[in-house]
Amino acid sequence: MDTVAQRLHTLYRKMDDHFGDLRWWPGDTPFEVAVGAILTQNTNWGNVERAIDRLKGEALLTPERMYGLEEERLAELIRPSGYYNVKAKRLRAFLLFLMTSYRGSMDRMFRQETWSLREQLLQVKGIGEETADSILLYGGKQAIFVVDAYTRRILKRAGFIDGNCTYGTIQRLFMDNLPSDHRLYNQYHALLVHTGKHYCRTRPRCAPCPLRCEDDTCSA
Repeated sequence: MDTVAQRLHTLYRKMDDHFGDLRWWPGDTPFEVAVGAILTQNTNWGNVERAIDRLKGEALLTPERMYGLEEERLAELIRPSGYYNVKAKRLRAFLLFLMTSYRGSMDRMFRQETWSLREQLLQVKGIGEETADSILLYGGKQAIFVVDAYTRRILKRAGFIDGNCTYGTIQRLFMDNLPSDHRLYNQYHALLVHTGKHYCRTRPRCAPCPLRCEDDTCSA
């Protein structure tokens, strides 16, 4: 019988063969990635891009400039991302953390040990595990696996987990069975997101899905 590591590798290979290198997460700087990770909560990426474009248009995508912005103005600029008043508060909370703890430097922040920094990020109001790990992986190139709803859905349908697994359990499934490599984790998570968005939906499109093949990898 195949090991979990072998099955995870098979899952990766099929998606990678189908999609190729996805070069995710889009963002010009680590700070932009962090902002995007907060804005993408409860919305799609297209809405986040519109909000980020508005911030770029005002030359506000630096910690210092955004920190000096009034919360009401920030909320108005990020309106396309949805829940803009809540997200403005979350951005302000992250900015306060970054400015007071690391003098506004993402580079200084990422020099902290990964799991210690993760715990610090989780203490920031509005930052949960998925957001913290997205900042660490995509912004800081830290070898930590991001788990989202697509990941959970695909693993459940593929028979890796049941419906009651915690975020940490799913994260360890990947990190205990794959090499510790931020590039691998980056591409793997991006592949899961794209497979989930295009094929493994709430109502799955199994026939064209890269995980639906002759050995019946996916049990959807």
